[in-house]
Amino acid sequence: MIRTPLTDLLGIRHPIVQTGMGYVSGARLTAATSAAGGLGIIASATMSPETLRSVIKEVKERTDAPFGVNVRSDAPDVAERIELIIAEGVRAASFALAPRRDLMARLKDAGVVVIPSVGARRHAEKVAAWGADAVIAAGGEAGGHTGAVPTSLLIPQVAAAVDIPVVAAGGFFDGRGLIAALAYGAAGIAMGTRFLLTSDSPVPDAVKQVYLASDVTGTVVTTRVDGVPHRVLRTPLVERLDQAGPVRSVVRSARNAAAFRGLSGLSWPELIRQGRAMRRGTGLSWGQVLMAANTPMLLRAAMVDGRPDLGLMSSGQVTGLIDDLPSCAELIARIMSEAEQCLARLGQLGHPGAG
Repeated sequence: MIRTPLTDLLGIRHPIVQTGMGYVSGARLTAATSAAGGLGIIASATMSPETLRSVIKEVKERTDAPFGVNVRSDAPDVAERIELIIAEGVRAASFALAPRRDLMARLKDAGVVVIPSVGARRHAEKVAAWGADAVIAAGGEAGGHTGAVPTSLLIPQVAAAVDIPVVAAGGFFDGRGLIAALAYGAAGIAMGTRFLLTSDSPVPDAVKQVYLASDVTGTVVTTRVDGVPHRVLRTPLVERLDQAGPVRSVVRSARNAAAFRGLSGLSWPELIRQGRAMRRGTGLSWGQVLMAANTPMLLRAAMVDGRPDLGLMSSGQVTGLIDDLPSCAELIARIMSEAEQCLARLGQLGHPGAG
């Protein structure tokens, strides 16, 4: 077994984290990851608090291993979600976008491990100063919201800047990557696309096949989805979004906002309050806030309804290197076996006559 500060911090067997992915990281995938020795994370942003409570209960029924919940700090009911995480004894909380210092402090006071995601060294330094227990540092190869710094440059930079465990994300899928991340100073790896492409993932098979058919040039970073850089599979829908004029984009986004309001149960005043919070937290214009309403609806179309032609598919560049759909248990066991073989091979390089 490869023991690192991350495995010690979380009480997990292997230094592998499954990231929170909207409509993907529910009870089934989270429990399968944790039961296999990694850290599964529930994506709560697309769930109501009642649904989140039910999903947490289901994960507990499936496994007694540690797991986490990912939250958005700009959600209007984030305080309620934080109290739910604490009350249910969830081991870890991760944050999508920038965390709030008061929320981190409340979680830490209750003994919950706090793991914000960062895309730059300065962000890691800030949350470390606030008391974060670890950070997930996502390089530009990562799917979903992403930065511009490649993983191979970001991880050593962040690892040198903070004295808490760093989890490397962006481009990982096998044991060689795990060893590379450890060499850069990370304490483990986080993967989204690789876990999406498992037999435990709830994503419809038709959508998984689109991912498997993609190559390493099959993703694109666009701001036309929700106003900030977002790496997705390159599809005709994404091309249409990129080509749409500003008026057409706003109309489409407003329509999707109305649809998401119906699904989420949010009232229009609540939706507007959430939009205002996004503007304060990110500096987005109202037009960009409306564009952000695209994301939940477009993700749902692909990840739940199985319509890759109509939906949005967040994806890391690593999708071009994936060609199978193992279970989470098979995937994690394979990664750890490959990592051990990689270490043995590297050890032989220091001996005369090693081939």
